[in-house]
Amino acid sequence: MGKRLSPVPAQDTGGPVGSGSGCPQRQRVQSRSGSVDRQHHHPRPSLGSRRKRRTWKQGFGRSKGGFTTKIHLIANAHGLPVRAEISGGEVSDFKGFDALVDDDLPEAKVFIADRGYDSDHIRDVIARRGGTPVIPGKVNRKQQILVDGITYALRNRVERCFNKLKCSRRLATRYDKTAASYLGFIHIAAARLWVRSLST
Repeated sequence: MGKRLSPVPAQDTGGPVGSGSGCPQRQRVQSRSGSVDRQHHHPRPSLGSRRKRRTWKQGFGRSKGGFTTKIHLIANAHGLPVRAEISGGEVSDFKGFDALVDDDLPEAKVFIADRGYDSDHIRDVIARRGGTPVIPGKVNRKQQILVDGITYALRNRVERCFNKLKCSRRLATRYDKTAASYLGFIHIAAARLWVRSLST
């Protein structure tokens, strides 16, 4: 015995499929704070990526070598470190010089540096402190400055000082998150060089 079924009502043709009451639109997911889920509304970077951009305050910076930290160093005539500072990799040597020079430093008769420190400001500061700058001029300097090649060759003592400091893996490959922690270990490595030099 058959059962009579009621006819199926016609679909509303006035709008697109899925716009009727039979197929409600998917609601956007909202969090407890009331913000709309970014998957469905205005995509934006996560909060973690924005926190990473502030790491430049801890001595990080973008340079040609990538995300690096630059060590600014002053060494004496024996190639031993006297003072060190750190900055982002993109910071120029001019700013590093201003951070290193202090009234507490011993007066040097000769100041040897590469052409990255070639500026009238740095030369004036050295002259006021009673020293003689031995810095080769940059290529774009209008009036080239001649330097004594034999005296300038002594700059390799600074490079050898860097090589000795980088024997510490923690210094060569920075693992410290904060600038204070990393600079503190640089001072420890520098003290080890002084102790080794005085004990021999």
